[in-house]
Amino acid sequence: MSITSFNPPVRTLMGPGPSDVHPRVTGAMARPCIGHLDPAFVGMMDEVKLLLQYAFKTQNQLTIPVSAPGSAGMETTFQNLLERGDKAIVCQNGVFGGRMKEVVERCGATPIMVEDDWGKPVDPQKVEDALKANPDAKLVAVVHAETSTGARSDVAAIGAIAHAHDALLLVDAVTSLGGSELRVDEWGIDAIYSGTQKCLSCTPGISPVSFSERAVAVITGRKSKVQSWFLDTNLVMGYWGPNAKRAYHHTAPVNALYALHESLVMLQEEGLENAWQRHLDNHLALRAGLEAMGLSFVVEEAWRLPQLNSVTVPEGIDEAAVRARLLSEFNLEIGAGLGALAGKVWRIGLMGHSSRAENIFLCLSSLEAVLGEMGAPIETGVALAAAQARLSGD
Repeated sequence: MSITSFNPPVRTLMGPGPSDVHPRVTGAMARPCIGHLDPAFVGMMDEVKLLLQYAFKTQNQLTIPVSAPGSAGMETTFQNLLERGDKAIVCQNGVFGGRMKEVVERCGATPIMVEDDWGKPVDPQKVEDALKANPDAKLVAVVHAETSTGARSDVAAIGAIAHAHDALLLVDAVTSLGGSELRVDEWGIDAIYSGTQKCLSCTPGISPVSFSERAVAVITGRKSKVQSWFLDTNLVMGYWGPNAKRAYHHTAPVNALYALHESLVMLQEEGLENAWQRHLDNHLALRAGLEAMGLSFVVEEAWRLPQLNSVTVPEGIDEAAVRARLLSEFNLEIGAGLGALAGKVWRIGLMGHSSRAENIFLCLSSLEAVLGEMGAPIETGVALAAAQARLSGD
């Protein structure tokens, strides 16, 4: 056996995640590793918390990065808030609402499902009806930006309904943090989780979470222990808490947290609202090119995510073959549809460092070339001009 160093191909990542990692972030990861209780590292941890509060638009003290990917952030929020026998209203309009249901059941709680069609936003009236029928529900869980479809839901409206029925609001913001308007305090979000590998231009492996004071009161008032020792925020706060002397909990992923710190510094430098606008502007340019080509979107414009575009596959085209050729011939990755949309759509990401004009042009030109060779019913020679015109404000 003679295994040598792994050198991955250089790809342009325009799928549902991960997205392109900014060179400043990869550079930060290469800095010297120090101890996770080193005073210098502890100082950086405090900065990460402040920067996450900025990204989430919150003053929540319990705002920390979980040392694991977004799925662990999901489990952190549910496992700390739910106990056996509780009820949770779970909104599902795609794959990730279904994952929420799984986690609720594994907590020993009962999920009350509010279901909407894939590609549609969650209907707030259905949430209201579910809470009226289940007045003892402890929380409402909703995906803000459904990665499987590219649909955004009205979290602020759903939060107001949840609080009117004395329920907590728990939100999946894995695809929205840093890419779409998100206001934790203003919208009354009690628990939220995200990931680093999408609109933050960072590597996978860390999950930012935040809990409101209402949520913290629920956690500290639990009748039973959190079922996961590792994800128990009562324990983790001994390490991430405000005390100058940190209690050992686990060995933090030191270099991965350097990367998160750098990505959040970059977000602060750009300005959060400017980042939201960049994602929207680039989406509109991509949309102009795709529509000029003759392709259409799954989600209605009002609820369409700028950073995750679900595009309908032309009739008679093998969507997997298109993705394979884009990867092999152009080193370009776009995503397949999931669940009810499998085989019917491509998911084209414009997230974080991937949300750039050069990526839009690469995507449009390579997609046009492959579809044209396959005989797809598209217009050729117009997509790039349409995108450029939109970027130029013409």
